[in-house]
Amino acid sequence: MLTPSQEEVTVQQRVAELERRFGDPADPDNPLGLDVLLAADERGELLAAAEEELAAFGLNAEFVPRHLGGRLDRIDTLGRVLRAVFRRDASLGLGYGATSFLAAVAVWAGGTREQQREVAELLLGGGRLAIAYHELAHGNDFVRNEFRAVPTDDGFVLEGEKHVINNVVRAEALVLFSRTEESAGSRSHSVLLVDKSRLPTDRYGYLPRYETVGVRGCQNAGVRFSECPLAGDALIGRLGDGVELALRSFQITRSVLPSMILGGGDTALRTAVGFALDRKLYHRSVLEIPHARATIVGAFTDLLISDCLALAATRAVHLLPEATSVYAAAVKYLLPKLLTETAYDLSIVLGANFYVREGAYGAFQKHVRDLPMISLGHAGTAACQATIIPQLPRLARTSWFTGTAAPAGLFRVRDPLPPLDTGRLVLVAGSDALVGSLEGAAERIAEERRAGEYTGALTALAAALEDELRSLQAECRDMPPKDRTVLASPKAYAIADRYTLLLAGAACLGVWSHQSPEDDAFLASPAWLAAALTRLVKRLGHPLPKLPDGWDDRLLDEVLNRFHEARSYDLYDTPIAG
Repeated sequence: MLTPSQEEVTVQQRVAELERRFGDPADPDNPLGLDVLLAADERGELLAAAEEELAAFGLNAEFVPRHLGGRLDRIDTLGRVLRAVFRRDASLGLGYGATSFLAAVAVWAGGTREQQREVAELLLGGGRLAIAYHELAHGNDFVRNEFRAVPTDDGFVLEGEKHVINNVVRAEALVLFSRTEESAGSRSHSVLLVDKSRLPTDRYGYLPRYETVGVRGCQNAGVRFSECPLAGDALIGRLGDGVELALRSFQITRSVLPSMILGGGDTALRTAVGFALDRKLYHRSVLEIPHARATIVGAFTDLLISDCLALAATRAVHLLPEATSVYAAAVKYLLPKLLTETAYDLSIVLGANFYVREGAYGAFQKHVRDLPMISLGHAGTAACQATIIPQLPRLARTSWFTGTAAPAGLFRVRDPLPPLDTGRLVLVAGSDALVGSLEGAAERIAEERRAGEYTGALTALAAALEDELRSLQAECRDMPPKDRTVLASPKAYAIADRYTLLLAGAACLGVWSHQSPEDDAFLASPAWLAAALTRLVKRLGHPLPKLPDGWDDRLLDEVLNRFHEARSYDLYDTPIAG
């Protein structure tokens, strides 16, 4: 049994090993460098040499629980490790690894011991899983899926089509969301684990590949089954468990995937900083232009905001499973939105170089195309908001301003966590300690010596968040029944957006409050928190206090130090290659 410090060292070693294997992305002689990855993207391929390197590293072990022979024990660690891959190529992160994890979660959450053993052996042996929720006719409304698995005396008969499945051709096994009952209702669908080697080859075939603007290397295609027999032991969980199993799985996958893609945001910012330092305009560097400086500081702040929320959401899977339903949807909604907006803001710094698809700045354009694609699919923006909205009236009545504090472990960047227990995940959030922690935040800041000259500004910003929560509470309590359904009004969707911003603010406050200067001098300092809360409060439409002079210089210094010393632009401040 590893001690917490030993556990942290092993995680750092895994990240460092991935960085070493992939090397400096900017090195033109690197066979896994930026030039080669961009060329593969232009061809719509995953770089074979990069996949081989990930196989040699044993990336699939990150997706397999420890008791089954893998390295998966913490959801926050999984996101942290995969950032090294997404930093270079989102297509590779999804196409080689994350897609298999998205499928495997259903097996870890509801499969038999034999199913779990089979999937673990497949992944640890370098194999792939693909997950099939989609049907184009119904999109995110997967409960209306028409793909059928008709129960028989000895199993099922598969009939119909599934669309836009990443790796459906390359994967050795599929996780299929299927209608198993003709009547409507929550028990109408089931989830099946399909080993393709056990299927008659004349009963299924593949649909043409879908071309996409982003993540072009991912091989998205479809599959068609025609009276295809399937053994009964393919059923994951019980007949009719499909909706429940999917919703429990989403609480994990929606939490961790946005955490992974922060690596792409890191590259976008790093590329813009390099450009601003190197390029001259009117006899001075672009970085000397006030707008460019402000944009770069703002982008760094947005990455910190995003990572605070990602940290809270992934650690909540372990610490607050009764609340993860709403937190996972919130992080999956807000992070791709923030990162996409941040990338477009940075594109103004690059000017015409934003359109370059090769060379030193080609990575930026690629990440701008890739980031929005992450928010698509069965867990897209509208689906996440639709998950949040019906839960808000209950949380407003029972969880906000009740004095329940979020545990300190939710915000501690490197602290240990209890083992993952998917059985504790619930379909509807029963509490909300994270946003509830905004209660009294202003008073706590006023008593915090670390706030220093920022005390007045931080107190005002925290008070604005608490006032917004009180306003939101009143609106949620009065939300009409129609707004708690799929027919929700635009106002209800706006309420969900405001709620996610409050969660992000609470996460930032929590991270700052629970960091000591000995652990991390930068995270313990008030400048970044003031910048983060200012950006969130501005989005919420509240007046902004004046920040002390030099706050932006403090953040810009951190940006430049991390750039020159090759350290990541996230909470972990990790050494990286290049």
